[in-house]
Amino acid sequence: MVLFGFFSLVLVLVYWINRAVVLFDQLIADGQSAVVFLEFTALSLPSVIRLALPLAAFAAAVYVTNRMSTEAELTVVQATGYSPFRLARPVLYFGIVVALLMSLLMHILVPLSSARLAERQSEIAQNITSRLLTEGQFLEPINGVMFYIREITPEGELRDIFISDTRDTDDQVTYTAARAFLVRDGDTTQLVLIDGLVQTLRIADQRLFTTSFDDFAYNVGNLIAPLQSRGRRDTHISTWELLHPTPELQAETRQTAADLLTRAHDRFSQSILGAVAALLGFAALMVGGYSRFGVWRQIIGAIILIIIVKAVETTGLRLARSDPHLWFAAYLQSVVGLLMIWFLLFWASRPYLFKRRIKETAAP
Repeated sequence: MVLFGFFSLVLVLVYWINRAVVLFDQLIADGQSAVVFLEFTALSLPSVIRLALPLAAFAAAVYVTNRMSTEAELTVVQATGYSPFRLARPVLYFGIVVALLMSLLMHILVPLSSARLAERQSEIAQNITSRLLTEGQFLEPINGVMFYIREITPEGELRDIFISDTRDTDDQVTYTAARAFLVRDGDTTQLVLIDGLVQTLRIADQRLFTTSFDDFAYNVGNLIAPLQSRGRRDTHISTWELLHPTPELQAETRQTAADLLTRAHDRFSQSILGAVAALLGFAALMVGGYSRFGVWRQIIGAIILIIIVKAVETTGLRLARSDPHLWFAAYLQSVVGLLMIWFLLFWASRPYLFKRRIKETAAP
């Protein structure tokens, strides 16, 4: 469990850093604060942890088994009459603990955090202030419109505003102002420009028209296209709802009944995978027995086997999504993994199973 915690921390940090870099570029570039960045990274952690736990369980089992094999502890214990199946019992207990943690993540924490993250992303996308109020950067909220603010005072005053609107193919309009304020007017947001100039370039004859103004209201709400609610995604829905896919749920998520059932059973399968990964790492190293050169070949074999199990997962999910009656195919990876474990432990209990036996011949 100690090594499992260590490997989990390392893997989560690796996944989290990759995720955090992407979030940092997206949020900070949109003018969000560090608090929003930390909130988004925290909400993404459950999804990252559920990817790291099975690999951490596999790595912990391989590390402990390798160390016990190198120090001949396994050889001593086996000499007392303990079979590989009996030695796998504590690894099984450890795998059950990992499976329970995975169940907590897959059925509760990941759906809740994913739903909350999607909700916050929608709120951020609709926040016109955070999208536009960025000092010293040319922003293009929509195609054909360029927006620039040189400075934002603590009082909320915008200074030196530049807006270029080239959406009209006949006229190109440029707005400049010394000062501006954002004013909420019902459901719209108006940018009140003060002491500025409007320049209109007529494309047909390349004539420029200018108009000075003391104050001018520009509707910046049109710069952000309204977001259409897509409803919940299948990753946001509880397992119980996924197991009973109603027509209304299928319409909301835009998924078929087979897709929803596959998502539900995949959550159970991923939980079982935590135990399978730990047992597979242990069983693969038990085949080699004691060697003063180590069990590196068995470690490489264990890595290959876990890759095969993940490849089988893709095949099983594809089959399950093709027909709602094939939902059991989502457990294909777990079944294949358990069969591998049984075969490896059976092989370890009979070390001469695949070795050529030397026939004894009587002396003439």
